[in-house]
Amino acid sequence: MTDRRRFLLGSAAAVGCWRRRATGFPGYAFVANGGERSVAAVDLTSFSVARQIQLDAAPGQVAAVPEQRRVYVLAPQNAAIYEIDTAALAVQRKLSLGGTGVAMRLAHDGASLWVMSQSPNALVKVALDRFVVASRLKLPAAPADIDFARDGLLAAAAFPEARSVAFLDLEKNRIRRMAPAGDDPRAVRFRSDGGHLLVANRSARLLTILDAKTGDTVVCLRLPVEAENFCVKADGGEIYITGKGMDAVVVVDPYHTQITETLLAGHAPGAIAISASPEYLFAANPESGDVTVLEVATRDVLAAVKVGQEPCFITFTPDDQYALVVNRRSGDLAVIRLATITQGGSQRRSRTAPLFTMVPVGVGPVSAVVA
Repeated sequence: MTDRRRFLLGSAAAVGCWRRRATGFPGYAFVANGGERSVAAVDLTSFSVARQIQLDAAPGQVAAVPEQRRVYVLAPQNAAIYEIDTAALAVQRKLSLGGTGVAMRLAHDGASLWVMSQSPNALVKVALDRFVVASRLKLPAAPADIDFARDGLLAAAAFPEARSVAFLDLEKNRIRRMAPAGDDPRAVRFRSDGGHLLVANRSARLLTILDAKTGDTVVCLRLPVEAENFCVKADGGEIYITGKGMDAVVVVDPYHTQITETLLAGHAPGAIAISASPEYLFAANPESGDVTVLEVATRDVLAAVKVGQEPCFITFTPDDQYALVVNRRSGDLAVIRLATITQGGSQRRSRTAPLFTMVPVGVGPVSAVVA
């Protein structure tokens, strides 16, 4: 009887642990609605839209400076930047840089913002304290992408029409060198130590790796996909790539300059992201409306989660309790609780995980940030 009672109590405890309620996250997800002029502030404790923050242009990228309680939004039209106060849930300041905004990145120290534009082709530094242009670097051609080395002193920009990349000295605000980068260079990523630059030649299905000091080509790796989406493991030891051509994620070892394997990840995977703890790779499948979840260490497919129509962007709450998936066509935010994947693990027979909830956010959402 004693053994039976212990068994029943242990089973009850396990069920209670399985059904433990989620706590929510004390903050907001700010979702840029690219199909309209608004940013939805989603309360992550009630999982509902607290406010639609109206803009006068359609937003694209969003970035957060949590310690300053500020979110920054880039509207491609006129390369306009909006500063949102995360306490007031309102626009505080706006700055129009001119041209078409292509990309926006926060500086590593959080004190400034870098915006890359076309027509004019430029890299603009915005000082966030005064919210003014601190510097402007003229670029030699229309840029497609930019990345920054971890030291914050060097950047690289890709120029598809010029078939080249530029290494940019951010301290001296000048182009350090131009380097040939093959056909159709569309994306650039620094290796975590800044020693190499990886250049995605999209239509050519190549990954060109350059020496960051000399600009010389180290190797060209042939890819089974058109490299469109990237994410990097936290330790910088692996880079994951998806794109047209194969229903898989390509794994690249940037330190040994080789492709290590390809992982099946649902149908036509697009946007990808990695949670920190547990270390899971999430791959959005826009055509099938689901997300494939893989365990990074074992490469096992843990779950497939139905999320909505055309998932296009994935991010996580800072506590890694939830994955947030932006669905462009259905106009909502799908919330996945990571614990449901962890508790099922590789022993789940159906390899499916339930959605925690869905939040309607607006028309054509394209990106999100948590603050």
